[in-house]
Amino acid sequence: MKLIRFGERGAEKPGILTDQGHRKDCSALFEDWNHDFFQEGGLEQLRSWSAKFDELPPVTPDARWGAPVARPGKLIGIGLNYSDHAAESGMPIPGEPIVFQKGTNTVCGPNDPVLIPRGSQKTDWEIELGVIIGRDTRYLASAAEAWQLIAGYCISHDVSERSFQLERGGQWTKGKSADNFNPIGPWLVTADEIPDPRNLDLTLEINGQRKQTGNTAKMIFDVFFLVHYLSQFMTLEAGDIITTGTPPGVGLGQRPPQYLRAGDIVTLSVEGLGRQRSECVQT
Repeated sequence: MKLIRFGERGAEKPGILTDQGHRKDCSALFEDWNHDFFQEGGLEQLRSWSAKFDELPPVTPDARWGAPVARPGKLIGIGLNYSDHAAESGMPIPGEPIVFQKGTNTVCGPNDPVLIPRGSQKTDWEIELGVIIGRDTRYLASAAEAWQLIAGYCISHDVSERSFQLERGGQWTKGKSADNFNPIGPWLVTADEIPDPRNLDLTLEINGQRKQTGNTAKMIFDVFFLVHYLSQFMTLEAGDIITTGTPPGVGLGQRPPQYLRAGDIVTLSVEGLGRQRSECVQT
């Protein structure tokens, strides 16, 4: 299944995308695609009604695409998780995952603008695979069990301000948490429809020029390892998002470095997970 949300920001409603590409309104059935929905078996209930999806009310064609999950309790980032990206950044391959958190104010719709912060000169792009947690868990016994905890996958754009991140006291969270710094979606694809998240192509373009080309097979720590690993340090809650690292080609790694400017159009795609298109806007 493909879960979507639609409507004005702060008033989004839950919906689904049918196999025919039609958006359908599920707000009469569920409050939202939020913690309680995932935690209380909402996906299984929704799946049991799949034969009646065509009977649901349609979403108006001009309705805004929201992030496909409600604002999460946590948005957890993984740094330097592709060996070739670590190399372009001039940093050693980590022995354990580099973990940081992004403010949940960063989560926005897939086509919402990327807001360049006031005074920023180094706002950077990063396409990533997003993992949505499907059930509260802590101290997961093994990576082999992690697939049971994953509700689905989506495109995640981990926008980063490099001077805030690297030149202002080394605070990664500070460089990752500006408003609209994490467009999500356009939809959440449930885990049963992604045969192997460890082999997905990712691409990112700026103004039609390819900047990033990668595959999740290049991850140092795959999604199942990450879910198990993180559960040893914190409770992963239903609806939490893990953004799993980016392949090479970020602005910081260009020679010379390149960064986003007002008016730039950023287009992202991940195999099986759709496409995003955002315009950069100076705040």
